[in-house]
Amino acid sequence: MRKVIIRRKEVLNHLPKEIRAGAKIKIGSIYIGRQPLKGLEGEEAHKLLSKVLDVPPGHQDWPRKEKEFWASMSLKVPFEGVELDISTDEDGFPNNVMDFITYKWCLKHRQVAENEDSMNSDGSKRFYIYDPDIDLLKRSANIKVRKEADKEMIKLEKDYAKMRRLMRVLSKDSRPDSLTDMEVENQLYDLKNAQPERFLKFALDKDLDTRAEIEEMIEYGVFRTIGNQVIYGDEVIGENITDTIIYINNKKNSGQVNAMRAQLKELKV
Repeated sequence: MRKVIIRRKEVLNHLPKEIRAGAKIKIGSIYIGRQPLKGLEGEEAHKLLSKVLDVPPGHQDWPRKEKEFWASMSLKVPFEGVELDISTDEDGFPNNVMDFITYKWCLKHRQVAENEDSMNSDGSKRFYIYDPDIDLLKRSANIKVRKEADKEMIKLEKDYAKMRRLMRVLSKDSRPDSLTDMEVENQLYDLKNAQPERFLKFALDKDLDTRAEIEEMIEYGVFRTIGNQVIYGDEVIGENITDTIIYINNKKNSGQVNAMRAQLKELKV
């Protein structure tokens, strides 16, 4: 059985929490032009609505009955949410027709977001769909990323040079040259825990050395930046970091790059 829960945004006001929790809030019918919002269309509507309307598709009263059904559609959402059974049998027919219809209607409703993050980022959304299956997959993926990030951190043991390169890329304010090896390791560990996916991305980046070198040149003033552009002297060598990596790695630019590295070495003394 597959279930989803329609949940509502908590409204914060001066009323006690127990009163807010007990408030009756509902998702109501809305109109798109001159027609009520429909959760189903075409053949799917005929197949499922025929189970809840008292006339069959093709009947002269079907259009009126269908419109009345969607116009009267509403869903009360208590504080704990409303659970809907959206599972289907082996032929794809819903086990609970009304729950499935309600779910499809909610998917299209302008006040209902596809998840909590979408609701919180959109002031027009007052409800969201919580899908335990999607949440489980997301949590499993996050756990996998954290495990992989931990593996890469373990591989870095005693490689403080690479740790410093990673720190430069992960945190532009880190100034790793001024830190002890222990401080670098501890701060990188914190960065890994805070952003495991980003840590893993750069720990496995084949261009990490070049990327870190660019950040170091920016830090010491060999390069300057305007927006995303990377500038050396009066020359824009990259519209962004990716372009700059290509420039640095291009053997045709080796003379200029050696001059940049010599300048960096002088500034670090």
